[in-house]
Amino acid sequence: MKGAALLAVLLWQAAAANEPPVAEPGTMRYERAIRVAGGERQGGAGQACAALDAAIFPHAAPSLTDVRIFPSQEAAAGAAVHEVPYAITLSEAMSEETQAARVLNLGLDPGARGPQIMFDLEMPVRAYTDVTLNLDPAVHDFIATATVTGSDALGGRGRATALGSFTLFDLASQRLSRDTTIPLQESTFRYLHIELSFAYAPGVEADHRPFSPTIVLGATVPPSREAQSVYTTVAETSAVATQGRESVATFVVPARVPVERVSFVIAPGFAGNFSREVKVSALTEAADDGGRAPLPEVVTGGILRVHASEAGREIRTEQLGVDAILGANLQRAAKVAVTIENGDDQPLPIAAVRLEMRQRKICFDAPEGGTAGKDSGLALFYGDSRLDAPVYDYARLFVASRAALAAELGPEGMNANYRAPAAAVRPFAERHPEMLWIALIAAICALGMVALKAAKSSGLG
Repeated sequence: MKGAALLAVLLWQAAAANEPPVAEPGTMRYERAIRVAGGERQGGAGQACAALDAAIFPHAAPSLTDVRIFPSQEAAAGAAVHEVPYAITLSEAMSEETQAARVLNLGLDPGARGPQIMFDLEMPVRAYTDVTLNLDPAVHDFIATATVTGSDALGGRGRATALGSFTLFDLASQRLSRDTTIPLQESTFRYLHIELSFAYAPGVEADHRPFSPTIVLGATVPPSREAQSVYTTVAETSAVATQGRESVATFVVPARVPVERVSFVIAPGFAGNFSREVKVSALTEAADDGGRAPLPEVVTGGILRVHASEAGREIRTEQLGVDAILGANLQRAAKVAVTIENGDDQPLPIAAVRLEMRQRKICFDAPEGGTAGKDSGLALFYGDSRLDAPVYDYARLFVASRAALAAELGPEGMNANYRAPAAAVRPFAERHPEMLWIALIAAICALGMVALKAAKSSGLG
């Protein structure tokens, strides 16, 4: 039985060693005051949310598992402090996805003077803004006018609302790309009726085949602009170097800082049209163990701007951002290069290149009282990699409020009351793991002897 007792003691020590450390403000290296912005707060507490910037990620544990909210050192004044539950939100397209719109009644308008294509779209049951027409990619160098009306009944039954006329184009011969997206105001009509009138772009030979309804292959509906992601700038530079036929901006991004989009700012006063390919490459620092050098991660995309009048129709489209979700810097710092392919054209006058991440907010219940712009009496603490992610009912049941108070984080500073966590004393079982096996074998032998004696005494032996 002594073996069994020893085994129980060793197992108890091992279980005690596995208990997670308790979060305390004093064991976290970094502190940031939380201020409530906006107008005067009236009455009781309310939900408040502050955007997290890039500065927090290099100093916090991976996935922000050690982030905690406590009363600030001044507010606590030596009293016992308790964690303030929070939830972290990630800006996204409200769970909306790009959806297909079903094309109905596709054909030619018999009453039009020239060939005019007409059809209906059965739209998703949600709010939408942009509608992208999937037009035959083999057809180039055209300018089209899309006249759109919306209704909740198909085939003209019921009241139709005019939504406007929009210019679509393909200017491949002018190296100005293609745009077949109809930019609407936010709408919820169940059906859209679209009439397309096509013409070939100026300067294109006139012996092309006429446009026919077969050019319309389908339509897609992305998330509404009101539902699309909001981004926070991670890093920005105006230093763009010309290297041969390329314009290059470089960044060094600290470890664990998310990069999810690259955006460009064109110098004011530049009115030129352009369509350029963009390459975003990320290379992490080599591992300390001298292993194989990491391979670069590469994401490609394009930017364009077309402001022109073609065949009497105004064309205005612009895309100055590239989705670039990088995983290269999740564990180590990464060098990120953003390259614009200029071809034989002059380099674009780039005023700034920005690396961006989707906006992340930390939301909590603000304490009662307090005045806008002043410290809330709370502070954000982080910098203790021993901690596991917190588990709060608040986060499980969190529902974002449209009337949430705007909060902001003060500058990052070292925690004035920081003390290094005491070195944990490794238990006997951890320092001598072989003893666990010895105790286990001894316990099994002891139990076997007991069972053997019991069998003999009962006359079964």
